[in-house]
Amino acid sequence: MSNMVNRIEPTRKETEKPESFNPWISQFFSHQCYITFLTGCYSCHWKYGQWETTKLGSCCCTRSEQLFCPFLIMSFVLSVILLFLWIETSNEYFGIDWVAFLGTGYWFFWSIFLLSLCGILAAYTSLLLLLGILLIWERIKLYLHWCHKALILLVMGLCIFSTYVVCKYWNDRWLVAGLSLQIFAPYMHLSSISMMVILCWPVAFCVARLEREVRMRRHEMTSDERERLKKCNILTRLRALQVAVGVPFFLILLFLYSMPLGIYSPCIQKKENLGPKPTFIAHRGAPMVGPENTIMAFEKAVEEGAYALETDIYLSYDEVPFLMHDYDLRRTTNIREVLPEAALNYTASFRWDFLSTLNAGKWFLQTGRRPFFNMKPLSEADKEKARNQSIPKLGDLLKIAKKEKKFVIFDLNAPPPKHPVRHKYIHQVVSVILDSQIEQHLILWLPGDDREYVRKAAPGFQHVGRLWSIERLTEENISRINVDYKKLFHSGLKDYKAANIDINLYIINEPWLFSLAWCSRINSVTTDNIPLLSQLNHPHFFMTPSFYIFIWVLVDIVSAVFIVALFCFHWWREIKTEKSLKASRIPEDIQETALMTEKESRKIFGLQPPSSQPGPEEPLDTQTPFISQQHPKRQPSKSSKEDTKPPVPPMGDVNVKPPVSPKETNILPGLAEKNIAPPASHPGHH
Repeated sequence: MSNMVNRIEPTRKETEKPESFNPWISQFFSHQCYITFLTGCYSCHWKYGQWETTKLGSCCCTRSEQLFCPFLIMSFVLSVILLFLWIETSNEYFGIDWVAFLGTGYWFFWSIFLLSLCGILAAYTSLLLLLGILLIWERIKLYLHWCHKALILLVMGLCIFSTYVVCKYWNDRWLVAGLSLQIFAPYMHLSSISMMVILCWPVAFCVARLEREVRMRRHEMTSDERERLKKCNILTRLRALQVAVGVPFFLILLFLYSMPLGIYSPCIQKKENLGPKPTFIAHRGAPMVGPENTIMAFEKAVEEGAYALETDIYLSYDEVPFLMHDYDLRRTTNIREVLPEAALNYTASFRWDFLSTLNAGKWFLQTGRRPFFNMKPLSEADKEKARNQSIPKLGDLLKIAKKEKKFVIFDLNAPPPKHPVRHKYIHQVVSVILDSQIEQHLILWLPGDDREYVRKAAPGFQHVGRLWSIERLTEENISRINVDYKKLFHSGLKDYKAANIDINLYIINEPWLFSLAWCSRINSVTTDNIPLLSQLNHPHFFMTPSFYIFIWVLVDIVSAVFIVALFCFHWWREIKTEKSLKASRIPEDIQETALMTEKESRKIFGLQPPSSQPGPEEPLDTQTPFISQQHPKRQPSKSSKEDTKPPVPPMGDVNVKPPVSPKETNILPGLAEKNIAPPASHPGHH
């Protein structure tokens, strides 16, 4: 038996693979530091220690942690949705900052602040989720620190509150998200498939590893019913975990493969169906390169190639129409410096002689009062020109439009009840326009009050309607409508285009929105960002149906082949590992069988097991399982180093059996099974 054991030991060592040692990896990467970093960030345990690990198939956390996991996942989902919604509403940032200014009286980029906050919340929840996944991958039990739990609950509260506010006061913001999905859906589809290919590596590794674990555990099962039941329970858990990882992955992948069947995007069309580029209506001039509603802003808009000039009109207390957007003069003039006690007064409550003295351009140069976050710096000449801007009259704008042959469209704000021209402000504005002798067809009349008088006094004006019914527009002989761009979500305004009604969308500043309007065959857009949009010679995200189908099929085939190859590779590698592990365990089984045979032999011949504590002069052979055997009735005697032979029984004692040599142990069990007594030693032989 000792020879057998000596042959087994080297075999086991040969099957073991030596540990790979890479000095470059050990220099720049330490697994201990990696685990410490994960547990430190997730559980705030920054000291190295023996972390509690979990067995494959067992639960990765305690009951309390299981109850809190849904909160973490929900906060992650809500924060990502809120971030997506806020990014897609970047076209509305000025309006949000303006509303905040009306409430606080101070200009601040609240939109950028909220965007940064949403980004931080989404990044925080994403990081915690990623840390949890990495800890599960390392089979370390999850213990989320109470500070993280409190912050997660706070994030959930903020996200739920923000979602409620959006649904309550800015419900149309969801339409912006729908418009963005229309134009970005094809690219999100391709990006999602690429992401699934990247995720395929850990998913395939996990599924293959679980399969190997199931096969190995099933191979190691014994005949003991109790152990079999326990291990079957573990096998069920492993199978459930395998299904929980693999099935959702393939369902999502199948959904993405069939996703183009339900995608509608106006930017996927034939080139010959693409309409002309929409014309630009300069919203308050060019407010990104000059103070809004000033002569400088309108001149810049003309230089940028604006099709029409848009403005807002108030009437002063002495019946002079002038250009101003806000309900008071705080934001775009220096009234706080000139007359602070009247800063909150209504815009139309001042006389023109006072209004003409206010500066309407210095605010534009102040860093804390810039209207747009992404404004380009002005030249020194433009800065000097902006400092000298004042509030213009309607007649000043009409002079520029008459000279440059530009259309004019405006919102007319009705005076307050006690204003001198409360009931005749329409007459006053029409009179000023006619006195300027501008061509009447250049006036796009938007106000809805007293249209019958306007038609009689100025029959050449082009009347512009709102999102009214086609029957009403036809009855009032209106062939142009001015619509909020969010209404484009509803069927793309196809009915109005079919009725040959020109459509103008307001306010569009983002290139993707302008591209969507272009692909939807919109006639014109009102914008603040003429310098950027005028540089577009082709709509973004445009592609032909045949090209998209080709990309769709190509990406699906390539990704499917790659995913199948990854799964086959991991499957093959785990099978190879399984075979090597089974081969390495064969010598152990042989050794266990030999030890069992030895025990059976001792029971047959009535031999006692060797003493665990040898005498001081008796050497211990650790490589050999057998030590000198002695008769069970005789007391052990001390022997010298040379006397290593077993004691010889006395003459005539035929009942005493001699010790059995190791070579005979392989034969004795067979004889015992056949009830054949072993050969007795005869005294004459000695």
